[in-house]
Amino acid sequence: MTAAALPRPLPAIDKDSAAFWTGGKDGRLLIHRCGDCGYYVHPPVRSCPECESRAVAPQPVSGRGRIYTYTINYKQWVPGLPERYVLALVALEEQGDVLLPCNVVNCSPDDVTFDMPVKVLFEQHEDVWVPLFEPAEG
Repeated sequence: MTAAALPRPLPAIDKDSAAFWTGGKDGRLLIHRCGDCGYYVHPPVRSCPECESRAVAPQPVSGRGRIYTYTINYKQWVPGLPERYVLALVALEEQGDVLLPCNVVNCSPDDVTFDMPVKVLFEQHEDVWVPLFEPAEG
């Protein structure tokens, strides 16, 4: 599967999630981070689960991570969707317990492996930039 736009439902964007879904416009993956203890929080919430601070705001991250787990879908659920594609959880380089559900693109599903290094890219749909991941060097 390539990064070409696929039919996909778009998220309902609210005040908490807006930065995550729109940061791709500027090529940035934005994850909420606590200003007091530095803990990354995803999905975004208004207070830090580590220290209970309310000083949580979106911050850019490297967009690099590793495949934590994945599965290969073998059914074309809607027209235009490939029969085989990868659904994965990517652990971010900055904090391994931040797991982003995503598609892995620009490689054969057979080439995806656990702990594979990946990097973010974005697929635009209307005013939403969906984070996807592709293989990275190293």
